[in-house]
Amino acid sequence: MTTPGYQRFFAELKRRHVFRVMAVYGATAFVIIEAADVIFPAIPLPAWTVSFVVWLALLGLPVAIVLAWALEMTPEGVRRTGAAAPGELTEIIAAPAGRRWTAGVLALVGMAALVVGAWFVGRQSAPTVVEDPASGPLSASIAVLPFVNMSDDASNEYFSDGISEELLNLLSRIPDLQVAARTSSFSFKGQNLEIPEIADRLNVAHVLEGSVRKAGDEVRITAQLIRADDGFHVWSEAWDRTLDDIFAIQDEIASEVAAQLKVTLLGAAPTVEEMDPEAFALFLQARQLFRQGTAESLEQSVALYEQALAIEPDHAASWAGLANNYVTQAASSGLLPLDEGFRLARGAANRALEIDPEYAEAYSRLGRIAMLYDGDLAAAARHLERALALDPTNTDVIGRAAILAADLGRLDEAITLGEYVIARDPVNSTSHYWMGRTRLWSGRLDEAIGSFRTALRLSPERIAARYFMSAAQLLKGQPEAALATAEQEAGEIWRVLGLSKAYHALGRAAESDAALAQLLGSGMESWAYNIAYLHAFRGDSDLAFEWLDTAVRYNDAGLSLIAVDVQFANVHDDPRWLPFLESIGKSPEQLAAIEFEVSLPQ
Repeated sequence: MTTPGYQRFFAELKRRHVFRVMAVYGATAFVIIEAADVIFPAIPLPAWTVSFVVWLALLGLPVAIVLAWALEMTPEGVRRTGAAAPGELTEIIAAPAGRRWTAGVLALVGMAALVVGAWFVGRQSAPTVVEDPASGPLSASIAVLPFVNMSDDASNEYFSDGISEELLNLLSRIPDLQVAARTSSFSFKGQNLEIPEIADRLNVAHVLEGSVRKAGDEVRITAQLIRADDGFHVWSEAWDRTLDDIFAIQDEIASEVAAQLKVTLLGAAPTVEEMDPEAFALFLQARQLFRQGTAESLEQSVALYEQALAIEPDHAASWAGLANNYVTQAASSGLLPLDEGFRLARGAANRALEIDPEYAEAYSRLGRIAMLYDGDLAAAARHLERALALDPTNTDVIGRAAILAADLGRLDEAITLGEYVIARDPVNSTSHYWMGRTRLWSGRLDEAIGSFRTALRLSPERIAARYFMSAAQLLKGQPEAALATAEQEAGEIWRVLGLSKAYHALGRAAESDAALAQLLGSGMESWAYNIAYLHAFRGDSDLAFEWLDTAVRYNDAGLSLIAVDVQFANVHDDPRWLPFLESIGKSPEQLAAIEFEVSLPQ
């Protein structure tokens, strides 16, 4: 009876000791790979060396198999394997199964060890290579979720949120670590979502969560680092300390996260600025109240910042926070006279820089003041360039740079900057809202409408989003849709502006006039810029320029973007248009002469 060919082949593999070589090679390679994963980071060697060992082991396997087949060890040394003696293969095939396949089983075990070792190390030591956000998260990427307030007093939530934000800010200072922005990370607060879903929405590979229990001067903090794809707890720790130790705890958490994610630190690990614990608590509470955005909360926020500064007068972040409050109270809510609010804001930002000349947030505040109040886009460019040089990954500053780029007429650059912000802060409605406005100005109307829809999905009552969506629909020649959108606008004045434009486009002149009269009857000098473009849209050129002059007298912040605002398209051919732009420093030539360069982080 003829022996099947495959049996003779496997018998030949056994005779030439190929199975034995595979078993020994796999086991040895597994040990070497695991040792490299433990030892190399501690020496330290570059992160790629472990991967190099893995690939060397895998590529060496076929070489070892070929050599085992072709060569054999003899007392005289290594020589080519000779042909089988007569009956030798038949004897191997006829051997009992237990003896016949033992070597093959050992070979399979060795190969399994090699594959498992390579997979495990590859999973744990994935390189921190930057990927396209659309293709998947970076391995060294993380979201810091708001820590849960476990205190008996629910009002201590400001403290647990504040600790989370301080940790986020600290981790953001590690160059090789991509950290999801606060707005997006905190948007999931109170939602019953699984970690993998949150991580998928934020495009991150890891999540840091925890809890804070504060009772008087005692505080207990727990933290755990979770791998998003499988929910595995990479690391966890708990601290029972006093408030005096709160800064050391934050440093320990940030250092441990960097170590667990195998992030390369360029220099020393970043650390928290220590301050008086009472002043720190006041600072956290003031920052939280500012974000509530009501008239009362803004006033309370100012008072708490002032209390914090009475204890820690050289705390730059508190001065920068005050500057932000004053700008908001003057420019957005009318709670302070324009001149007084911006004077106080400038003083607070400059005081922050006296304390810390390299404090990026203070330069960002000065940039905002230059844009909204001074009308000095060249100064704004200098301040924002300095802020980005000091803190190149700060999405708030990059978002402000995107707005400035748009004001300068550099719309493609503004869109690129906005896309970078959205990739790192994907559920921030403000980012999508400003992207919509930039796309509207650049004539990308369908994309603009899509951005506004996203902003509204994230924040259904987002003021002005439906107004600008209506403006895009008007430019697309869809006045009925524009009217329906304007009717749903959450902000009253924005709604009336949108209705007047939509009625005019539909030929309903009386209703358009009635909406305009409603605006003019309520003392609208602070909305002079908006009324100017409403008149421009309606074809009332003389009234448009009269209201533009009023906007100049009232230092209307809207003038910063007039060069790109498509709502003035009907007066672009008016002989008064270019001279007006030149008079306020916004002509195309004047804007082109302003130097402003932003290099996005890789």
